[in-house]
Amino acid sequence: MSTHYPRIRIRAKNGYLLVREGLTFTFYIRRSHEGISQYISRSLEAYLHAVGTTALGLYADEEGDWQLLDEAGWAVIRKELNDPCSAHIHLIDASSTEQSHRFIYQGRHLETPFLASQPGATSAVSFWLPTEYLEQHGPGRVRDLALEVASSLPFCSGNAGLSFNCATGLVGMPGEAHKLRFRYPGMDVPDVSWVSLHIGTRVRGPSWLTFLGQPVLGELGGASGLRARLHHPETTVQELAGDRAVVTLGPWPEAGDTEQGHVLPSYRELARVLEPWLHHEPHLHASQPIEDTRRWERRFLD
Repeated sequence: MSTHYPRIRIRAKNGYLLVREGLTFTFYIRRSHEGISQYISRSLEAYLHAVGTTALGLYADEEGDWQLLDEAGWAVIRKELNDPCSAHIHLIDASSTEQSHRFIYQGRHLETPFLASQPGATSAVSFWLPTEYLEQHGPGRVRDLALEVASSLPFCSGNAGLSFNCATGLVGMPGEAHKLRFRYPGMDVPDVSWVSLHIGTRVRGPSWLTFLGQPVLGELGGASGLRARLHHPETTVQELAGDRAVVTLGPWPEAGDTEQGHVLPSYRELARVLEPWLHHEPHLHASQPIEDTRRWERRFLD
């Protein structure tokens, strides 16, 4: 087991791996699909170049059933990406025992009447990596890949770091995993489709790599203004093209461990700086009590 994060394997009775520790890159983009599809394609190409084209083997069809991601399957995906209005793409590896790689793209048409009651809706894209990739290639390579994936995306915000990678999303997380997320505050709980419906231009919260675009970065005084507010010796702020920046919290992604007193001071410092812009879930998600939601959101603040 790494000293930076725990090994988590929660299995169903049939042996299928429901939850494992992993890495997730997620970006929220306040633009409609038609204006960003080409950027999403470039990011997917960068990801596949790193993990290999065989890392993803299945795609979800219009009914949500899994289909083989062969040559014909990729033709379906390319057609979906080129749709002039919207796209929802979900790709996973073809393993019968677990999911270690995943690509999710929620490309919304933000002007549709359906979203009139959701002023915080965004498009979003998310990528999974197993921790084995981190252990094999090192954190520098993982960071470089996150930057490469992010380079063409006109994101408002994004996060890259450790996560509880769950086959069924937040709603299907077993109780054990819900408890572990409070013990390991540096591990995110990905739920990209839900969060992207509400986050708008706000920020999900601190992670190993926290990506900031407009308008939040501008309101912080740009990269230089943000850098002046952060004093932890392992924190760096790097300017990116297009009035964007990435904050890196140390050389490795860290899970922390509240039971051992590892409370991640650099994450807490960034949370305090970003507090006025942090995203708060609406009281609509029925998967957990709202008290737990608020406690999770404030895990670096209280």
